Amino acid sequence: MNTLEMEKWWSLPAAEPHRPCPETAERCVVVAAPHTSNWDFPYTLLGAFALGMHIRWLGKASLFRAPFGPVMRWLGGIAVDRSRSTNLVASSAEALRHADGPLQLVVAPEGTRARATEWKTGFHRIAHAAGLPIQLSYLDWGTRTCGLGPLVEPGEDLEADIERIRAFYAPFRGRNATQFDPGQLPPGGS
Repeated sequence: MNTLEMEKWWSLPAAEPHRPCPETAERCVVVAAPHTSNWDFPYTLLGAFALGMHIRWLGKASLFRAPFGPVMRWLGGIAVDRSRSTNLVASSAEALRHADGPLQLVVAPEGTRARATEWKTGFHRIAHAAGLPIQLSYLDWGTRTCGLGPLVEPGEDLEADIERIRAFYAPFRGRNATQFDPGQLPPGGS
């Protein structure tokens, strides 16, 4: 696993060379977990920058209102209106398939900073539809480290893939530790 020590970021952001995102993940869907605090966002951006990643991320539409909207888009944000069904999976997969150069789409499977016992499966469906791997990444507040885990090739068995991914995230702790649950599939696997 590639790990960055967050304590060093606080004094010397991205000052040391680190292993970049693997070439096999130049275009992929990145799972960002645990997601339990607003502080996850700047540390995720710093980690992605230090690892040489070219990220785009999905965020709730309210983050993109004035005065912060232009900054959020500049940082790679894509506004999502969660009150409407917009076929986000299909459009995200299409954009990843046709992207020029490296592009990693970051998705928080919990879908919220609040405690979520069921993970959303859109990250898997996007990667599967685009024919791209899933890069597991972590932000562990227990050890104050973040980094990249293994690449997962999404298969036809969603439940088996989610179980492997859950096992990877089991040891990690969010900033608000009681709010992180490595997730389970929602009823019906959606």
